[in-house]
Amino acid sequence: MIDVLEPAIAPKKELSVFDSTCIIVGIIIGAGIYETAPTVAACMGGWFSMLGVWLVGGLLALTGALCYAELATTYPREGGDYVYLSRAYGNWAGYLFGWSQLIIIRPGDIALMAFIFSRYARQIYQFAHCGLIYATSVVVVLTVINVSGVKEGKWTQNFLTIIKVLGLLVIIVAGILAPRVAPSLESGSFTMGGLKLALILVLFTFGGWNEMAYVAAEVKRPQQNIVRALVIGTIAVTALYVLINGAFLYALGYVKMAASEAVAVETIATVFPEIAGRAVSILVCISTLGAINGLIFTGARISYVMGTEHTLFRVLGKWNQYLGTPMWALVVQGCLSITIVLWARSFIDTILYTAPVVWLFFLATSLSVFVLRHKYPDTLRPYKITGYPITPIIFCTCSVFMLYNCMSYAFIKTPFGLLISVSVLLIGVFVYRLANIHYSSN
Repeated sequence: MIDVLEPAIAPKKELSVFDSTCIIVGIIIGAGIYETAPTVAACMGGWFSMLGVWLVGGLLALTGALCYAELATTYPREGGDYVYLSRAYGNWAGYLFGWSQLIIIRPGDIALMAFIFSRYARQIYQFAHCGLIYATSVVVVLTVINVSGVKEGKWTQNFLTIIKVLGLLVIIVAGILAPRVAPSLESGSFTMGGLKLALILVLFTFGGWNEMAYVAAEVKRPQQNIVRALVIGTIAVTALYVLINGAFLYALGYVKMAASEAVAVETIATVFPEIAGRAVSILVCISTLGAINGLIFTGARISYVMGTEHTLFRVLGKWNQYLGTPMWALVVQGCLSITIVLWARSFIDTILYTAPVVWLFFLATSLSVFVLRHKYPDTLRPYKITGYPITPIIFCTCSVFMLYNCMSYAFIKTPFGLLISVSVLLIGVFVYRLANIHYSSN
């Protein structure tokens, strides 16, 4: 099945610590924080537990980041999980990861962010059919930028990340400057059901801390800088999330925050009522642009490395000589994302139910830390996980928790969405076996 196709043109090391950190921060901070903060507050029953669950989410993300730091510095190649799963369990495991990312997870994530961008862009300027035009145009434009060159892609990411972080800081300052509300900090009670839902939402909002691993081959001094970027990026986002939730709480009070349908707008409106709605719409658009660009940049690297090792996807494994990018991987990824945008429209929620597959691979990758240490004990590991084995055990437990709860939610609420995820994996197994038979016969 595997025919390693070493490309004549390989990725160059063009990403600094700052570039790598911007990729992580830019992907994590999308629109999630504006959407999930009120629901998380309502689930936790009080301000102290609300802030605590965001801190716990950051710590859990950090345990995962440390696992990926060991794996990425040991195997500093493009593809991240694809590489680790292939080495730990066999080529089939890496292939299934790459297949699911190529066909539905990555283009689905890009399409989801494009729809959120479109929803807020319509509030800034609206015209006939603008929703679909906004969603497709943003995918096309950012894909073209990333096809044009690594420098163009990373500069775009750095700029958007800086702007979105400054925007978050403006909201935090607005919350601090807001007139003090009457102290109504408690509402309802803390329950285990509320904690489960809150953790699912919080960890969804932290999603993206692992994206650095997919571009490891392009990082300068990877043995040092990958670890730094993963840790700095995760800690920075945790601090921003805790601070912005504190700003929402200070400006609105717990009860009003938990019931808010536009928490950022209401927070800014306490200080700048005339511009709050438009300002937040612009900020969310910038945040989603940063997330989309980062997802496009890193996602194509997974397809690229799969193309270098599987003859069936040979076209994806070509690194363009003149542009210095995985052009065909980017183009195919963009086309699949646009297809989902055009097909899904209001049905885009089904993309979220690929979460069970995502957490299944997270679990497999976190377990691969133990498997790879056992299989290859003599392999040089520039960084070894701090707190081993407790740290990876914590993240494995987190992955099992998320996998179980996501599957339970999908099975009860949207069995069709779960069916899509399972079908994609089964089709991937069929294609793998078919290609394997074809390769063996030759």
